[in-house]
Amino acid sequence: MSGVTNSSSTTQDSVVGISPVVNAFSHIRWEVNSLSRLRLSPATDIPLLRSADAKPLEYTVLSDSNDAKIYSKVLLKLLSESVGTAGPSSKVSKLALDRELDEEEACFLLDQDPMGVVTHYAISKLWELLVVVMDRDAKKVSVQTTFYVDSEDAMVLFDEWRPLLRVLHLGGTGDAFAQRGAALCLARILSIGCPSMKSEATKSVDAQLNPVSYSSVEEPLQALISWIVSQLQSSASASLSLITPTLIYLVKSSEARNMFADSGGIGYLARHLRVGGKSLSKNSPKGSGASVQQLYELSFCLWTLTYECNTNPSVRAHFAREGVISALVELISIAPREKVVRVSLSSLRNLAVCSSDIVPDPNGGKAIDGSVFLTDMTACGLMKLIDNLKERQWTDPDIFDDVTTLHRLLHENHKEMSRWDVYKAEVESGHLTWSVLHSEKFVKENVKSFEGPNGDFSILKILVTLLSQDDEDVVAIACFDIGEFVRHYPSGRAIAKRLGAKDIVMKLINHENAEVAQQALSCISKILVQNWKFVA
Repeated sequence: MSGVTNSSSTTQDSVVGISPVVNAFSHIRWEVNSLSRLRLSPATDIPLLRSADAKPLEYTVLSDSNDAKIYSKVLLKLLSESVGTAGPSSKVSKLALDRELDEEEACFLLDQDPMGVVTHYAISKLWELLVVVMDRDAKKVSVQTTFYVDSEDAMVLFDEWRPLLRVLHLGGTGDAFAQRGAALCLARILSIGCPSMKSEATKSVDAQLNPVSYSSVEEPLQALISWIVSQLQSSASASLSLITPTLIYLVKSSEARNMFADSGGIGYLARHLRVGGKSLSKNSPKGSGASVQQLYELSFCLWTLTYECNTNPSVRAHFAREGVISALVELISIAPREKVVRVSLSSLRNLAVCSSDIVPDPNGGKAIDGSVFLTDMTACGLMKLIDNLKERQWTDPDIFDDVTTLHRLLHENHKEMSRWDVYKAEVESGHLTWSVLHSEKFVKENVKSFEGPNGDFSILKILVTLLSQDDEDVVAIACFDIGEFVRHYPSGRAIAKRLGAKDIVMKLINHENAEVAQQALSCISKILVQNWKFVA
């Protein structure tokens, strides 16, 4: 899969939205002294802006590809000069996006903060230009003819694009409208240069042109993706609204998907899914996590990334170590909306059938393939969920097909796993749930397996780290398992102390959760009492 069809409910032509100061745009007077720093030419730039404002673009600047290129450069010049180097504008940048100011309020801000209004104007008009030139009915212009120039035997991105990147890196609180718009404009412009998008992007007007050089868009594409990842590092749902429309568009291309994965994006998506899923399941206050729509959009992006697993060992490794499986399983368990369940199941299915044979790990590491992911799914409790989902009547054939396939693959994989394999996978996933695997009988029968193939007690080390988890059930179960290991392994007390279990468990004795406190007290007693079997 090279290009992904966008099935998200987000309407890409309207995602930039309307600037809160849009009602001031028609009142901008380009000749006034307050706008002199824009350095507009009275002979060419100003007449062109007026003409584009007076009539639809289709009948003015888009009647000729050269006019469209000149217009785009004027808009980017406006952006460059209005943004400057001083950071976000003083007033317009702070406006909320959910309220459009009336004409009087907008004109007041035009007087108080003209550069802020001009920034919003330039972004709005540039987005309008892009929407029009990408229309299949636009015969004489395209993104390629508008934003690229000839260079020897290929076309390259023109230099005037750079103010868009500067908008993304505004200091302070930034400018939400300008940043979201700039990111989307950049995504539209740069995607044309991705080889995997060629068939989708090419229009008849481009047929006679030299091909676009991917090397000319590679660096700005990486810069855009790095900014997106930096926004994902924030836990605020407001940051998600800045970047999800752009990310949804970018992940259509294989090049952008691989860049995003290599930049650590998969882990941040998984984190937002976990936090958002937990906030929904606990009915947390609004704003404490991603909304249902944002969860769907993030899941959609994650789903597109699963299509790189067969051809990129690094992507497989990211999926294996970033907690993606547990995040998706939890989303399915709370089932916020059917569309979220559908895309989550589809992601899990893609992971379950992925192969490491097509492009093996060049470093010769452990093969990560469908069987590895199926084991993780089993550890996270997906088998029980799938068994329940299989009994439901689904109207969506895709969900039915994914549930049926996952049911078969999970049960086939489970038959090949020993009980210790299942336990080990569960501990490594960090998704512990009470079952027969967490009992005196199981630990006693498998206590030697805790040593591990290298004798480093790696499973016990993971259990100790799980004592610091936020999930109280996980902490309680980890306390129980460590306590049982101490009871049944000859030098278990000394090993647990050496790994730091004693100090952590001691702090949990007074935990506000009664189950955690009880299991911690039992565990510390087993660590401290040498002959536990003689304790009544």
